[in-house]
Order: sequence, then C-alpha cells, then structure tokens
Amino acid sequence: MSNETPNVMLVSQVMPYMAQALNEQYVVHEKDHITDPGALQRIRAIVGGGDSKVEAKLMALLPHLEMISVVGVGYDGVDVKAALERGIRISHTPNVLNDDVADLALAHLLNVARRLPQADRFVRNSDWVDGPYPLSRKLSGSRLGLVGMGRIGQAIAKRALAFDMSISYTARSPRAEVPYTFHATPEALAANVDFLVVITPGGPGTRHLINAAVLKALGPKGYLVNVARGSVVDEAALVEALQKKQIAGAGLDVFADEPRVSAELRNLQNVVLTPHVGSATFETRKAMSDLALANLRAHFQGEPLVSPIPECQA
Repeated sequence: MSNETPNVMLVSQVMPYMAQALNEQYVVHEKDHITDPGALQRIRAIVGGGDSKVEAKLMALLPHLEMISVVGVGYDGVDVKAALERGIRISHTPNVLNDDVADLALAHLLNVARRLPQADRFVRNSDWVDGPYPLSRKLSGSRLGLVGMGRIGQAIAKRALAFDMSISYTARSPRAEVPYTFHATPEALAANVDFLVVITPGGPGTRHLINAAVLKALGPKGYLVNVARGSVVDEAALVEALQKKQIAGAGLDVFADEPRVSAELRNLQNVVLTPHVGSATFETRKAMSDLALANLRAHFQGEPLVSPIPECQA
C-alpha cells in the first residue's frame, strides 16, 4: 500500500467534528469547489450524508474511486449497481441512530394526535382568551401500524408499548422474532390501524408505496407519520387526502423535494412538519461520524469495512 495520504471527496456538509477529522487524516476535496481537474484522478473515496447523490456519472469522473462512506443509514442516493460493477465498496451507519429516529416517530405521534404545535400557537396568539382549545385525539390504547419492521421499526414498537398501543406491521415478509400482527400489504395494514408510521428504506423498490389507495384505507380518522424517506409517500396524493380530510392528519420529517417543501403542505393546519431531523442530536451525529470515519480507516488499512451496506456483505 502507498504511504501517500489518501484523497477523498466530500459531497455534502458534515458535522464540524467530522470535517476536522477528515482534514487531519486525508486530503479533502469539496465536490462543488474543485478547481484542479487533476484532483479527480487522485480521489479514492467519497464521503457524504444519507441524502447525498452519488450517481454513475460522478463515479465515472473518478477513475481511482475505491469506496463510498455514507454518513447515514439510508443510501438510496447512491447508484449501488454502478458502484458494485466497478468493485467500489460502500459503507453506511446503521444502528447508531435507531433511538433518535424512534423517539422522533413517537414525538410526531403525540404531536399529530394532541395537536401540540397548534396548541402552542393558540396560546401565543392569545386565542385562549376567546375560549378553550378544541379537543384532540387520544394516543394511548390506539392501534399503531408500522410500514417496516427493521431495527428502527422495532424500536418504535417498543416505545409504543408504553402507550398501551396495539401493534401491527407490514414488510416484505413476516418477522418470526416479533410478536406483532403481520399484514401482507400497506393497504391492508392501513385499514386496520389508527396511526400509520412509515419506516422503510427509500429507493425505487418503495417509491410511492404509500399511495392514494393506502391513504383511503387509513380513512378520515387515521394519521400518517413518515420518518423514512420522502419518496416512499406519494406526496401529491397525501396533499389531496389532507385537503379533503380523507385522513385526519400527518406528521412528516421527510419530503419529496427536500429542502423545498410544497406550499400546499406548509399551508395545511392538520400537519406537523420537521426538517429531516430524525438523527439530529449531538450524540447521534457524533456516533454516525465516528462510524463513517471508522469505515474509511478500515478501508485504507486494507481491513473489512465495519458496517458495509447489505449488498457489500460477504
């Protein structure tokens, strides 16, 4: 192996802590600020967040690219097929963000059910002096449906049990290790729950998995929460369902065209919106950064990746 300091390309913003570590250990090139065309010949790794786009045309510009280190659990912005065809290894940062995403899902459930952001505005606007705040929806004891039953889905279910919620789910196949009721399709699941939480990977295989038919099955008393990827929900169908009160409300942390959120969604009063902050705590972002850095270090030391994506696992 060469003793030359490896060159890496940064394709998104990272925490200052991680940026400092990268600059101490590597020669770092920011994708949007490369002025030396020769730098493309030297880059051996790409580093970016879970929403970064690493397409085949970018990889084609980097003849010596060896690995992609994703700072996030999702990697649907990476052209995995193109990378694997060139033998490029890909890592991500699963597990370390399970608690934060599950916590946020529960926060959205509470906020859409009890309408807490609206209640906050009610007080701030002095509307309370004109009369009491309207009644809201009880969360405890209600029926929760999870679209996805991976580690984060199981973490959400664990928290929901504390609210005495009955839990059911849909996934590609039943999970023998969980005791919850399985439904074969999102539509069948939606028809049997009060709250539908989406926590499934993004990508072509799940695009618009939550469509008009699923929302219709959820019904006028049902709520949707999405802490997965914006692409999983047909956003136009969701806006229509919310406007027409075909569902009761929604809590959204992810959107179809982040960071641009449609005016239709922003103007609705029966939604709670957060700016993709599922893993956005100091503790978890540091843990994600540490894992991404460990993957880079392992690669350049000729060792197995610490957390390769499933497609790269032996």
